[in-house]
Amino acid sequence: MTRLVLASASPRRLALLAQIGVTPDEVVAADIDETPLRGETPRLHALRLAREKAEAVQAEDAIILAADTVVAVGRRILPKAETEQQARECLALISGRTHRVLTGVAVRTACASVRTRLAEARVTFKRLSRSDIEAYIASNEWRGKAGGYAIQGLAGRYVVNITGSYTAIVGLPLFETANLLESAAT
Repeated sequence: MTRLVLASASPRRLALLAQIGVTPDEVVAADIDETPLRGETPRLHALRLAREKAEAVQAEDAIILAADTVVAVGRRILPKAETEQQARECLALISGRTHRVLTGVAVRTACASVRTRLAEARVTFKRLSRSDIEAYIASNEWRGKAGGYAIQGLAGRYVVNITGSYTAIVGLPLFETANLLESAAT
């Protein structure tokens, strides 16, 4: 049996894998530059980052699983909010409108070939009041989250509609991931 390495320190991705009965043998955070390239679309950005993370982790005779989630409004890629100001700007931008969440998944096999998949979801937020935004900022749940929110937490109360994979929004599309892992194991 080939070892599985998850190239992510995200506890959400680990929990999602457990949901489908997958437990990685090792968890190694991939350290890459996540700055979008000039002219790079959100779709290509998510796929590139997932691929680069899978390629960055070194593990002999192992399958490497990596993913990256991008929140986008049109062609604009929202940051993984690190400051309150960034989070406020993200929340103000997605308030009362639909945005896209794209999660790229990459699996690198033991023979170094990399396969990728992309899951896209559309999320509609209610119009957020100033007090909604400030309450969410006070929660600190937004820290390090793409688009400045975590749908599986308090921000779920602001979601009017979702089209697409909920698990992709959380950070790991389970259907695509399971298919990639099955094909890598054969």
